[in-house]
Amino acid sequence: MPPLPDNPDELLPATQPELCRWVAENAAGEARPIYPAGGRTALHFGYPVRQPGITLSTTDLKKVIDYPARDMTITVEAGIRITELADRLPGQLSGGQQQRVALARAAITEPRVLLLDEPLSALDEQLRIQMRQELRRMQRDLGITFIHVTHTQLEAIALADLVVVMEQGRIKQSGPAREIYAEPKDRYVAEFVGGQNVIKCRVERVNGSSALLASGDMRGIEIPLADKRRLAEGDEVDIAVRRDDLRLHRAAGHADVAGTTGIQTRVRAVEYQGYFVKVMLDALGAEDFIAYVPERDFFADPLTVGDSVVATWASERSLLLA
Repeated sequence: MPPLPDNPDELLPATQPELCRWVAENAAGEARPIYPAGGRTALHFGYPVRQPGITLSTTDLKKVIDYPARDMTITVEAGIRITELADRLPGQLSGGQQQRVALARAAITEPRVLLLDEPLSALDEQLRIQMRQELRRMQRDLGITFIHVTHTQLEAIALADLVVVMEQGRIKQSGPAREIYAEPKDRYVAEFVGGQNVIKCRVERVNGSSALLASGDMRGIEIPLADKRRLAEGDEVDIAVRRDDLRLHRAAGHADVAGTTGIQTRVRAVEYQGYFVKVMLDALGAEDFIAYVPERDFFADPLTVGDSVVATWASERSLLLA
């Protein structure tokens, strides 16, 4: 095993089976490795090995690795659902079946940790969604820790028990998927994981447990202050507001509501996403300021490009970033 990292914070324990996703800006080969705390490690890569002319029953699943007994082979075959594929040639397998065979080859050694490097990258969207659920089931049935390296944020939050966000090979934040998505610690994590509007602001006034901020022409942005966070007038800070927390109102006749922050803006673009509509606003100039509006709410009073609106959100939902 290579020497352990200099920074002990980069050592993640793998004492309990779980699905751990690395979300990294760099490719896996460029990132600084994180080593599990002891135990055997197996690898699985995004492109499964193909051996033309050789059926699965004669491949390294049973022959090359002399370690497991036959009952372990049967357990892995059943757990990954490839028993019925034993007499097929690689060319007769679908993309998802090839992925399951590759996983079986790694799992047959009974590793404590299975490292999956972009295993879904070669699959089309429908198969990728299907294989996400397959990976969850396999991890649960095999009872080992999966470390899954991905550049796809949606995969990470959809699958992980523990998400680790990395930049230049160093950990920026780790925690449960919901915590990473809803409570990013800094601008990098908020922008990389997505779903947040990140606004650079200046402190105008501090009122005990809250502060009033300004960003460009926007005034009166109220944020709650945590007990340990101290701000002073003139400080520059970043805040995050979830896109699905925004409510859009037509500017004509709109009245301010206590406990909310509102900014007047115009609709820059509209994208239909199926169950919601993505509305892009010009509040931050060239930077994105986006609202996710439920489909039914949007089409009850559709907005078009150029419409003047007030974007509001509950002040308590503003998140002060590090």
